[in-house]
Amino acid sequence: MTKQMLLTLAIGASFLMLAAPAIRADDDDDEGDQAAVVKALPQAKVSLAQALFASAHEGTPISAKFEVEDGKLELSVYTMKADKFSEVIVDHVTGKVAKAEAITEGEDLEASKAQSAAMKGAKKTLASAVDAALKANTGYKAISVVPSLKDGHAVAEVVLTKGVEIKTVDEKLD
Repeated sequence: MTKQMLLTLAIGASFLMLAAPAIRADDDDDEGDQAAVVKALPQAKVSLAQALFASAHEGTPISAKFEVEDGKLELSVYTMKADKFSEVIVDHVTGKVAKAEAITEGEDLEASKAQSAAMKGAKKTLASAVDAALKANTGYKAISVVPSLKDGHAVAEVVLTKGVEIKTVDEKLD
């Protein structure tokens, strides 16, 4: 190959790398986690919306998700009360609060602060966002709801599943 051909190939490869969507390492983990949740979800007798209501006596729900921890399905709701954050584990079979732990450090605290900031501008609850997403997507189940600020507006990202299909929808909160 000539130098010109090698240079053209190198430029083309660089362009493709820049043009390709960025994939973070934890994106793959999220997909694997979601697949594990979808597989375990039939065990759940409690919906995500029911968990939001069950956790409300611990504080205002600011996010919720089904997750697989140590090979077991778990239903986790982050709540805020004044300037304190908690992770509330709701039993996915009975709908009762199994435990509540203060969130005081690390990534969970940073996530809680961001979710709290998004919910401060919200006029709707996360439960109403989940309900709206489910009404618009018949036959789906909600596996997570996380608020954020997008273009200055509070939005809930709701992850839904139907069989093995997973999709994400945004619901306005303001």
